[in-house]
Amino acid sequence: MRDDLCSAPEPGLRRVPALQVFSPEHLTLLRDAGMVETWQHGDVLLRQGERADRAILLRKGVVKVVSESVGGYTSLLAFRGAGELVGELACIDGGTRSASVIATQDGHGIAVSGSRFAALLRANGDLGLAVLRSISARLRHSDDQREAMGAEPAATRVARLLVEMSDRYGVDASAWAPTARSVRITQHELASAVGTSRESVVRTLRELQSCELVATRRGVIVVLDPASLAIWEPDRP
Repeated sequence: MRDDLCSAPEPGLRRVPALQVFSPEHLTLLRDAGMVETWQHGDVLLRQGERADRAILLRKGVVKVVSESVGGYTSLLAFRGAGELVGELACIDGGTRSASVIATQDGHGIAVSGSRFAALLRANGDLGLAVLRSISARLRHSDDQREAMGAEPAATRVARLLVEMSDRYGVDASAWAPTARSVRITQHELASAVGTSRESVVRTLRELQSCELVATRRGVIVVLDPASLAIWEPDRP
């Protein structure tokens, strides 16, 4: 049973819906312009520092976007899933890629060459506006994350990310609990994504387990009760 420390009267987190900026017509344009590309867990779809040769519309699976600094430190910037584009910025500005995209699951998508992608945007203003909206939403989300780094404790940031991941990319895990969602993410990835230590993530997961909000397996976290996790607050600063 959960005790009083495992509930909160006021919402500390908001459930974040998946971004749906591309219409069926947009998806058809991208599909018809590209070729099917498949990948396995761990494959590098796009590599930091390379020239833009294609943009990829994800159709199945989840990928992570990572950036490596000159000193060798790797930052996890974001996760992306079905219905989202990756690699489009470098295709638009013609520069080199600022980050790598790595598959966290087996998946597939539609790869559109950089030249064809640019031509599509020039010829279809509505698609171009949808891409702009997608980029704008990501920038706003990135701003929110940076603000949270200084304003929220690490435990709250971990919970926020798990809520978001379960909403956007989670897999039904109702065998665990009626509303449970399974998220494929490691403790190291969680720590990198929210800007804290792995030890801090381990402590937070233990607290969430004691509140019956999550369960853990190797490389997977099951969010047992997304609605309750969305209003959970840590019992320490």
